Amino acid sequence: MSERKFKLTCIVCPLGCEVEVTMEDGRITKVEGCRCPRGRDYAIQEVTEPKRTVMSVVPVKGGKFPTVAVKSDRPVPKELIPKIMRELAGVELEAPVKVGEIVVENVLGTGANIVATREA
Repeated sequence: MSERKFKLTCIVCPLGCEVEVTMEDGRITKVEGCRCPRGRDYAIQEVTEPKRTVMSVVPVKGGKFPTVAVKSDRPVPKELIPKIMRELAGVELEAPVKVGEIVVENVLGTGANIVATREA
């Protein structure tokens, strides 16, 4: 039986709980230190399948600004972020760009869209 312990700081709310997750043979056996259920869920996901919202900028031709900020409309698996950034490096938009416009649909098959966060 192999036991591993992960210590992390919860970022779900301002409490910033120090959480310890214990795993035995790939199964979570204990979660300690979180003061709310959201922190427990966050800690389990962070240990088993961490996800992040991707944020970047892409160039815009003929717009009010030379670039537009974009982000994923839902968190994506953390290990895919470098591939997503490489895909975004090849994107160039034509003005006008509207807030919420889908820049890349279903990026890398994650179900997440990359959307513009402002007009350009």
